[in-house]
Amino acid sequence: MTDRISDANCFARDQQRRTTAAASIGFNLLKPVVQFQASLLRLWAYNMERFAGNYEKGLEETATVVKEQSEKARAARSRT
Repeated sequence: MTDRISDANCFARDQQRRTTAAASIGFNLLKPVVQFQASLLRLWAYNMERFAGNYEKGLEETATVVKEQSEKARAARSRT
């Protein structure tokens, strides 16, 4: 009877070791994929920040041009 319990415990430990080893291998394989995805996400975020900065710069330049044109139009109207 004791041998059966001992064998069952040994079998359970072996199965647990195999499961742990398989999980470890899976995580080791998954780590570079996750790191690559994180680097792509960082690159995407950097590009979005640059896009937002360029958009704001363009918006400011457009507002300046519109303001100058409206001032020129007012000056032209006041001269006539």
